[in-house]
Amino acid sequence: MNPDLYKLQPYPFQRLRDLFAGTVPNPEYAPINLSIGEPKHPTPTLISSALAENLSGLATYPTTIGTARLRETISGWIAQRYQVPAPNPDTEIIPVNGSREALFAFAQTVVDSSLPQPVVISPNPFYQIYEGAALLAGAEPYFLNTLPGNDFSMALDAVPESVLQRTQLLYVCSPGNPSGKVLSIEQWKEIFAFSDRYGFVIAADECYSEIYFDEADPPLGALQAARLLGRDYSRLVVFSSLSKRSNVPGMRSGFVAGDAKLLEKFLLYRTYHGCAMNPAVQAASIAAWQDEVHVVENRRLYAEKFAAVTPLLQDVLDVQMPDAAFYLWAYTGQADTEFALKLYREYNVTVLPGSFLAREAHGVNPGQGFIRIALVASLAECVEAAERIHQLCVAS
Repeated sequence: MNPDLYKLQPYPFQRLRDLFAGTVPNPEYAPINLSIGEPKHPTPTLISSALAENLSGLATYPTTIGTARLRETISGWIAQRYQVPAPNPDTEIIPVNGSREALFAFAQTVVDSSLPQPVVISPNPFYQIYEGAALLAGAEPYFLNTLPGNDFSMALDAVPESVLQRTQLLYVCSPGNPSGKVLSIEQWKEIFAFSDRYGFVIAADECYSEIYFDEADPPLGALQAARLLGRDYSRLVVFSSLSKRSNVPGMRSGFVAGDAKLLEKFLLYRTYHGCAMNPAVQAASIAAWQDEVHVVENRRLYAEKFAAVTPLLQDVLDVQMPDAAFYLWAYTGQADTEFALKLYREYNVTVLPGSFLAREAHGVNPGQGFIRIALVASLAECVEAAERIHQLCVAS
C-alpha cells in the first residue's frame, strides 16, 4: 500500500457522522441539514434537456481535452465574465469532471517530489482536497490560518523563508470556503509577487465565483487580477465548476484555465489518468455556460435566504454577511462540536463544526468555536433552522 495513504485524515462529514453516532435527534422537529455545500435548487431544464438530447454521444470515446466547441464556449464565458482577452481554447483551457478531481490531480502534476521536502501551502480552514492532494503528491502541507483578525487573508509574509524556498504550489480559494472572503487586487498583487520570487505555482479555486449578492460587483477572479496587474498567466491556473453556479453537482463539470505550459503537462497527466468528460455532459455544459438567466435567478434565491437568515442569527451569534458563496461562518463562543451536537440532538438541525474544516497550526485550530452553515435548503427550511439555532442560543 502507498504509505502516504495513512497520512490522510477522515473527511469532515465522516467525522460528523462519528460525532452524531448514537445520538437520537428530537423527533418533534423535522430534520434540516445545512452541513454540506450541496446545491438544492432545481437543475435548469435547459441543462437537463441538453443532457438527454445528446445521449447518443455515449457511443463514442470522448477525448481528454474535450470538444473544441466546449472549450470555445468556456473561453467566451471567461472573456465576458472577467473582461479579459479570451483564453486560447486550444492551449489555455481543459474541461474537467468538476473542480474537485482537478484540484487533486493538479498537485500530482505540479509537485516534484524528487526535490528535498516539497511544500504545498493551503489556507486554514480549507477544502480537504488540498491537503490530500499535497500528501499523495509527496509534499508537506503548510497551513496559513485565515481568521477574522486578519480579515481571513493568507499572510504569506508570515511564512518562514525556509518554507517558502521549498514551496512548489499554493492553493488559493476565492470566494473562500468557509468564510466567503473575496481576495482584493492588492492581495492578488502580493500573492503574485511571492510566486515570482519563489517560483511556486498558484492553484486558484473559484468554484463559488458565481454566488454573490451585487449584480454590479461580481467577485474578482485570478485571471482578471493578473490582467489588471499587467501580467500574463505564468504559474497561474484557475479551477471553476458548474456545480454551484448551475445547480448540477451530480453532473461533475468544470474547467481549468491559465498557464499554457502547465496545462500542457496537466493534459498529459490526465490522458493517462483516464478522466475524459462524458460527451452528453459536454453538450449539457455548453448549454449551461451559454446561459446567464438561470444563474441570476440562482443568486436571487441565495440572496433572499441570506437576507432572511443573517439578522436572526446576528442576535445570538457572531456572524456577518460573506462577500460571496453560500455559507455563513458563525462564531459560537463555545466548543463547536458541542454546539453542533446539541443543535442536532435538541433541534434536529445539522451544521458542520468549524474545527473539522481546519488543522491545528501555529498553536491554534482556526475553525475552533465556529460552525459552517450552508444555506442550500429552501428559504422556509433555512429560516426555520435559524429560528431553532436562535432558540438553542437563548436557552443556553
